[in-house]
Amino acid sequence: MGLSGQQNNGLGPKNTFSEDILSLEVCGPDEEHLSVIDVPGIFKKTTQGVTTRADMHMVKTLVHTYIKNSRSVMLTVAPANVDITTQEILDMAEEADPEGQRTLGVLTKPDLVDKGAEKAVTDLIDGKRHQLSLGWCLVRNPGQQESSDPSTDRHSLERDFFTHTIPWNTLEKDRVGIPSLQARLRKILTAHIRREFPKASSFIQTYISLMIYEAEIATTAEQSRYLIEIATRFQEVTALALGAKYGADDLFDNNPSLRLATAVVNRNEVLSEVAEKRGHTYEFKNGILSEVEKDELSVQGDVSSVEDDDDDDVDVDVDVDVTRLTDSHPELEDIMHETEGLAKPIAQGVRSWLTKVYRTSRGFELGTFDSSLLAITMKSQSSKWNGLALGYISDIVTIAHSFIFDLLRLLCPNERVRSGLISVLMDELVERYKKAFDQIKFILHVERTGTPMTLNHYFNDNLENCRQERVRQTMKEKSFDDCSHGTVVRLDDIITNRSLSNVEHVVQDLHDILRSYYKVSRKRFVDIVCMQGADYHVISGPLTPLKLFSPAFVGDMTVEQLAEIAGEDAVLKQKRERLRKEIEDLETGKKIMI
Repeated sequence: MGLSGQQNNGLGPKNTFSEDILSLEVCGPDEEHLSVIDVPGIFKKTTQGVTTRADMHMVKTLVHTYIKNSRSVMLTVAPANVDITTQEILDMAEEADPEGQRTLGVLTKPDLVDKGAEKAVTDLIDGKRHQLSLGWCLVRNPGQQESSDPSTDRHSLERDFFTHTIPWNTLEKDRVGIPSLQARLRKILTAHIRREFPKASSFIQTYISLMIYEAEIATTAEQSRYLIEIATRFQEVTALALGAKYGADDLFDNNPSLRLATAVVNRNEVLSEVAEKRGHTYEFKNGILSEVEKDELSVQGDVSSVEDDDDDDVDVDVDVDVTRLTDSHPELEDIMHETEGLAKPIAQGVRSWLTKVYRTSRGFELGTFDSSLLAITMKSQSSKWNGLALGYISDIVTIAHSFIFDLLRLLCPNERVRSGLISVLMDELVERYKKAFDQIKFILHVERTGTPMTLNHYFNDNLENCRQERVRQTMKEKSFDDCSHGTVVRLDDIITNRSLSNVEHVVQDLHDILRSYYKVSRKRFVDIVCMQGADYHVISGPLTPLKLFSPAFVGDMTVEQLAEIAGEDAVLKQKRERLRKEIEDLETGKKIMI
């Protein structure tokens, strides 16, 4: 829209043009359903104190915005007394409408054409040069002096001009004058509407469907119903996620974080594998004592000498793993366990370590050891279990929390409502997460500091296998190959006792018992951490975080909570009214087209 070029408080001229639009609506029973847009003329030079380069660019952008609309018909208006090849609007129109199906050329001011230049104009009208698919029309408007005369009849003036003025009276009558332009434009519009009708009808229907806003939720009942619908859908998708029925809902296709069961199972397997490979402090040894180890366990050495030997044998691998595989959510950092490095088990020195523990803890036992030694060594051998278990449950909580937040984002696109829901849910979610951590800590306390205990027969099986392997290696040293009976051992060699000191004998038994019990305990520990800590308290138990947001939870909300979360603010109400009005207008337009 054109503006005044008055000064702007001494800071230079204001812009002559603005993106603001002046709209005049003419209504009546006999009026056409038509929008006529008069855009400013394109200019290439600025006028000092009147127009600027910004005005030039704004006008060109504004014109381009309207002509690119495929449902519009362009009247490219140009004065007849200038060279048509210099009119930039023709190039812009050709770019926007390369087939020329909606571009009609209109020439004005034929009365100002210089003598001798008329042929160039008549050639345009006759289609002999710069042809347009829809052709050119010529109109003659009153001049400034004629317009100021109240007695001037615009149509009579134009009709007389094209009837008596040479060469304009030789042009086809349907190409000159406003009445001819109206008739031609009506035909063009009719053909264009028929051509665009399928696309326009489809556009209106699509636009209406996109503009339909969420159901009005003004009353408490409507607010409750609205949130219950979201909660019901939330629990439906959660049930599918826990059952790994990913093909039952399209939400799973583009949202990997919703594949909850898969993520949990994968993390369970990682826990099991890492606990087996890196969960223990020392690697256990197979077979009999070597001569070097016998020397290390000699009763002649004191505790300090054993410790020194043990340090010499220790080989700590610097290649470490970690206890966490996910990044914590900022709002949960206070309850999460930090990532720890997991060194590989110490490859050498397990018997030296056991000897040290035995020598610093033994009593008056003869040929055996106190049961407390097993608890002491088990606690030390399982020292990495704390980081493993707490890192594991931190990952499971992160997986569950990501699932909850991502699913809420998909089911409740209204950010204000979603933020309100999260605010109400958050405290209870954290409390339920804490219960999972408490359960893990309880399991760790029982398994690592409680009395070693198992009724699993695999403990005896493992212990017997250890002893059999030790006997097998002892006999292997004394065996020989007999052609008729295979590998054999002499009876005297079998009954010959291998010389072991009291310490060697006890440490050997302690090693085998610890090894057998640790294997059973580790498997039990991984199972109960996964079942009780993760599955029961986080994933599928009766009071898991995943089951918090439910229709029952919404039903317990107060009237104030419902209004705070789902109630509409003033801005939302205004938006709803505006959209409702636009939908009504589009529905009316759809009926007109039909």
